[in-house]
Amino acid sequence: MAFTRAKLARYQAGMRRRIETLRTKTEDSLDFAIDHMMQDRVDSYFKVEEGLEEIDRTLGLIEEELEEIWDFSGALRLDSRLEFIEDLFEELDSEARQRPRRRRRKLNMSDFFKAAGGGGDARGSRGEITNASDAFNALGLDSGCSMAAITAAFRQRAKRLHPDVRKGDRSSEPELRRIIEAYQYLREHLGLMQTDPTRDF
Repeated sequence: MAFTRAKLARYQAGMRRRIETLRTKTEDSLDFAIDHMMQDRVDSYFKVEEGLEEIDRTLGLIEEELEEIWDFSGALRLDSRLEFIEDLFEELDSEARQRPRRRRRKLNMSDFFKAAGGGGDARGSRGEITNASDAFNALGLDSGCSMAAITAAFRQRAKRLHPDVRKGDRSSEPELRRIIEAYQYLREHLGLMQTDPTRDF
């Protein structure tokens, strides 16, 4: 049964609201996961990240199909797909937010790699990244990139370098340690300065 023009407009508007809400929640969940899971549950992080990115891709497909819906049965089918994606998001978001109820401590790279089974070295927790220029260079970025670009570069490199992705090969751990430190440095300093990264820290 075909929709009237008014009902179709209401249906599409409602679906677009749900899609946009879920897209925003997915971005927030991914930011939360990268801040909290990278330290204590790095293996789970990659699974959550992959799932959330798949949700974002699927939302784009649903958005495209929405323009081609003209009848009630098509609307029900698309609504069911979106509901399934919403349920999947709830599962992934719950996984991301399951963490010990304790105050977050500053990331110590030696502890991080010991917990991950990688040993780590005992040279102290100051690390190699001491300024914004070093941090941008470690992530392969030009100074002045936005926080979104910094996060995207970090995710891409961390996924490529993690031992689980490299079938247990730990030779990339020093570089992984360096980019995590660089990302944490930029997150902390951009947050403290509350300014654009084009300005000096």
